[in-house]
Amino acid sequence: MAQSKSRCHCSVPGCSSNAFKQPYLSFHAFPSDTELKQKWIQAVRREEGPHFVIRKGSTFVCSRHFTTDDYVLGITVRRLKPEIVPSLFPWNNYTPPTTEYVLGPCRKRQCVEFSLQALENEMKERIAKMTKLDHDYATSPSAGVLDEAADYIQHLQAKLKMAVLPPPTLFSRYCVSDAQMRFYTKFPSERVFTIFWEHIAPSASRLTYWSEAKRVGEDATGDVTASSSRNLPLIDEFLMYCMRVAVGMKEQLMADMFQTSVAIVSQVTITWANYLFSILGTIPLWVSREKIRSVVPEKFKKHCSNVRVILDCAEIAVATASSLTLRSEMSSHYTNRTTLKGLIAVTPHGLVTFFSPLYAGSISVKEMTKLCGILTLLEPGDEVLADKGCQVEDLLSGIGAKLIIPPLKRSAKFTREDTEKRQAIARFRRVAERVVGRIKSNHIWDSPVPPTLIGTINQIWYNCCVMVNFQGPLSLEDD
Repeated sequence: MAQSKSRCHCSVPGCSSNAFKQPYLSFHAFPSDTELKQKWIQAVRREEGPHFVIRKGSTFVCSRHFTTDDYVLGITVRRLKPEIVPSLFPWNNYTPPTTEYVLGPCRKRQCVEFSLQALENEMKERIAKMTKLDHDYATSPSAGVLDEAADYIQHLQAKLKMAVLPPPTLFSRYCVSDAQMRFYTKFPSERVFTIFWEHIAPSASRLTYWSEAKRVGEDATGDVTASSSRNLPLIDEFLMYCMRVAVGMKEQLMADMFQTSVAIVSQVTITWANYLFSILGTIPLWVSREKIRSVVPEKFKKHCSNVRVILDCAEIAVATASSLTLRSEMSSHYTNRTTLKGLIAVTPHGLVTFFSPLYAGSISVKEMTKLCGILTLLEPGDEVLADKGCQVEDLLSGIGAKLIIPPLKRSAKFTREDTEKRQAIARFRRVAERVVGRIKSNHIWDSPVPPTLIGTINQIWYNCCVMVNFQGPLSLEDD
């Protein structure tokens, strides 16, 4: 007789069905007839002993081990026919065995019962076809179908629990649009960033934190290897560097945002600054004279036909040094504060092609031009456009180049040619100023650079100058 108590469990090996998880199953106790009971025990491949005892009301076999033909038709409660033995098991793939194994040893009896069974099945099929309704929603599913579906669902649930999903990154949270990408990273779009990231990610995955590299450098026998344990996903480390440089966030704020320590923020910033410095340093920046001339509009070629670069200067404020000597060397004559100064060379369409290292704020533009190495790149016949305060004409003439500055006022009125030249130079100068503005739009330059970043300031400056080229060219027509 079928049981529906929640304590019912199937006793077949490998079957975990119970009435609580599978209430749609029926559970059948072992028969009281000794001979039939023994057949059930043999069928389920169990033997009574210390590990298996058949008890009335607690030892059952679930309905998934019986066929639909094993039940009495036309009654509400599922009841087994007399002399029925369970026949569907995992070891036979829930396939009913042939008749000769189910019935007794008498061959003649097997054939007769097989014929009767086949005839009965055929009659059932004919009756089912004759009485079949338009819809089959009331038709009971075949034995084992619901059980297999339930088992498959349990298998998927267990597999899902075992699956180790990567934690969501902060990058995927903060950089979901082009506007957010420009704010947090200074890349113009997600597409440009994706191309950049696909190129650097393989080598970035082998990064060694600067503290470990410093320790290995002090140990002559040590080998530099990739950091074994990372506190953050790789792309979140890059986002942390961008937030420090592009957004200008303070280290404590980022430590709270990334749920880490200030020391880790400082370590990641310095590590990525040096890594990007080494990667971006392989990009060739200097552009040939022919390529530059091909992009200059015709109306600007009259007065500036051979302009190779436009020189401009940028100053970076730094924290005031305690040493009076160092403070004097870094004091700027223009801003009256301690600064670092860098020279930038820009093409007429806004591409940064050269920039110097950062020098102490007291240095002159002429001295920077002599030390930075740009004179070795210029060729005879090149024109260098600069502000009238850039007095490097003698340095340029020594290599056959020419300095172009706005014409000085010598009379009450400018001639038409002087006016047109001043307008052309002003357009070129405006392009250089806009490029410098892009570089200084990295908000790390908004406040004086702290002493903790002085050792890495040149690398950050270099990265900002190169990465401004990823923002696309500028146009003379825009002004």
